[in-house]
Parts: sequence; structure tokens; C-alpha cells
Amino acid sequence: MAIGFNQSKGSAQKDRADSYQYKDGENRVRLVGDLLARYVYWVKGENDKQLPFECLAFNRATEKFDNKEADHVKEFYPDLKCSWAYAIQCIDLASGELKILNLKKKLMGQMMDVANQLELDPTDPDTGFDIVFTKKKTGPLPINVEYTVQQIKCKPRPLDEAEREKLAELKSMDEVLPRPTPEAQKALLEKLQTGGSGEAIDEEVGAEFDVK
Repeated sequence: MAIGFNQSKGSAQKDRADSYQYKDGENRVRLVGDLLARYVYWVKGENDKQLPFECLAFNRATEKFDNKEADHVKEFYPDLKCSWAYAIQCIDLASGELKILNLKKKLMGQMMDVANQLELDPTDPDTGFDIVFTKKKTGPLPINVEYTVQQIKCKPRPLDEAEREKLAELKSMDEVLPRPTPEAQKALLEKLQTGGSGEAIDEEVGAEFDVK
């Protein structure tokens, strides 16, 4: 079950065409719909490709590890740790297209700080606000990236007619990125153990995702 953005505690199908691609410099998006709270394991597949498996011990609705569903990943890879992998939908203000925004943890924290200071829900079509942030490379490694929300540019703005039409296409994040069953996940893990490619795995995050 996905949740509202302001309700959050904040506490890979091939690289999808409908995923937002973070750009160097300034980025402008409008968050829409509900927030998907999730953790994933990265499991090595064919040709050392990292494949995401959702941690089913983590409850999407409560944002807690309640262990109500079997975590088969830990059975196959006991030393593997899961990573924060929240996601939400957004309107890319550069193209006007609806995208999946695979969130960066520190960036989301900044977004939540701005929402709290403005006392507004950024996803509200009437009183919400655009999220303006920058992406800056800080070193040679892929994880050496800094994201900074430009609070002064995050002004409340009602969605225009074209943007409201996009909301008619909106689905819950639980439909966009369905939670796998423990049985299906175990079958995929067994396939990988016997040399399968893991092609059925939903690689929704792609190279842009990290937990920073």
C-alpha cells in the first residue's frame, strides 16, 4: 500500500523509459500521486548485473520491518543488506511528461523539510508546489553526487489544464510497481541460483538509483 507524501516518515524491468532521469544542474518536477515506501536488495545476476529484489519484510504502508511476509532473499544471501528505495510519480516540467521519480534519500529529506516549512503538501494539485533542485558531481565515483533543493524557487502553484489532464492517467504506485509475492520472488531466486538470467525481474531503478 502506497502512502501520501506528507504521511511518510522518510525513515530493476530494464531501465524504464518512464523513469525520470536526473540531470546535471537544475531539475524541476511536480510531485503527484502517492509515495511508494520500499527497500530493495541488489542481487548479482548474469554478467554481474545487479538485480533488485524488494525486501518483503518491510511493510510499505507502515514503513516498518514487520517480517509478516517471508524474506527469501535472506535465505539465499544471508549477508546481503537491503537499501532504501522510495519512489513517487512526477511531472517533468521540462517535457510535461509523467515520470516515475526514484528518490534519493537525502534529497527526499530536503523535500520534506521544505514541505514542513511551507506547511503544504507538494502533491496537492491546487496548493502544492514545484520541486526545484540541483544535481552536482562532487567526485569521480558514481555515488559522488550532491542534490540540493532550491527552497526559494519552490513556490506554490496550481497545476495548469494540461498538467491536470495528466492526473487522469495517474495510477497508484502499488499498480505502477507491484509488490511481488514471496512465492514469485523465491522462484526467481531459484532461477538465478541455477544460472537463469533474471529477465522477469522488474529493474525499475536503473543506473540513476543510489541510496545517498
